[in-house]
Amino acid sequence: MASGRDGAKAATVTHAATGSRVMAIAWMVIAVLLLADLVMRGSDRMAWIAGSALLLTIAGVHLAWLRPRVVSTPRGIRMVNPVRETFVPWAAVVWVDVVDVLRVHTPEGEFRSWPLRETKRAKVRENLRRDSGYLDPGEDEDPTKMRPVELVARELRQDAERYKARPLTGPIKVVQEEGPAALGAEDRPQTMVPLEVIVVGVAALVQFVAVLLLT
Repeated sequence: MASGRDGAKAATVTHAATGSRVMAIAWMVIAVLLLADLVMRGSDRMAWIAGSALLLTIAGVHLAWLRPRVVSTPRGIRMVNPVRETFVPWAAVVWVDVVDVLRVHTPEGEFRSWPLRETKRAKVRENLRRDSGYLDPGEDEDPTKMRPVELVARELRQDAERYKARPLTGPIKVVQEEGPAALGAEDRPQTMVPLEVIVVGVAALVQFVAVLLLT
């Protein structure tokens, strides 16, 4: 689990799954090398199909492993999942906890994070047994003994308390680190499918189908 603080805007903190990102980058490097090999060695139909399939996997890996993250911003929590993106203003954050994944509770429902997961099965079973309302069994534990995703949930709860004490008001007009789902948000969560997902997904599928049909 990795957290990064933007040097220019110290209030913005990004939480992501380090393992998934490392695997995504590793696969993209391998896929590029394989594509280069195909370009140098083959130009028949199977080579075109193989290259197209590699491009399709690169798009899928980008959306599923590299893109997902959770960002704490001065205006709320940006939850980036493979297909959808949700922005939860601090005013709407009731609680943040962990069962199998990190969850943000709001009056309008629960939002789950794709990348921030509890990987230890015994811990997931323990969390499920203790899941009752918004009582977090790890709240009084020593932070040095908490699991990585529990530390993220704890940090987000602290951010919520801090920003609620001095809220920024008015609609969000500049997305930047808040993300496209934040545009116009005031005190209610907003979910959308970003243009990036549509462009990457459609382009990857179109080129694959085109190769199948034209070669």
